[in-house]
Amino acid sequence: MSVYNNVVIAIDFSPANKQVLARGMDIGRQHQAKLSIVHVVEYMPPLDFGYEPIIAPDWYSNEKDILKQAQKSLKQLVLEHDIDPEHSIVLSGNPKHEIIQFATEKQADLIVIGSHGRHGIQRILGSTAYPVLHNAPCDVLAVRILD
Repeated sequence: MSVYNNVVIAIDFSPANKQVLARGMDIGRQHQAKLSIVHVVEYMPPLDFGYEPIIAPDWYSNEKDILKQAQKSLKQLVLEHDIDPEHSIVLSGNPKHEIIQFATEKQADLIVIGSHGRHGIQRILGSTAYPVLHNAPCDVLAVRILD
């Protein structure tokens, strides 16, 4: 059995968070590991398609509001579960890339992430777990989320 010293839990603030967080925290306790929590805001700026695609001028303020709300939600989650806030972060970008990069920087032994078990076109359009599973520098536990 592997010993995990650094566990990264990737959350998305969906109802599935409870399952993913519980599994990650349980593994962390079993191995007396340091827990880190990451949430990635994937923000697509609104586009104006008058004559050609351009980014609407108010996109930046909307992104800031979304990031502030995510940080507030993460802070509350961390306090509720007695997790060190120093090891929790909200990032902006592509979740697939940012989760892997964060785990690499934290020298994680394990990434815990939720997976809805989608197939076909649903997986292509929405899965974050699949590319994390196949590109992470460490073990990945994909927690099966039951819809």
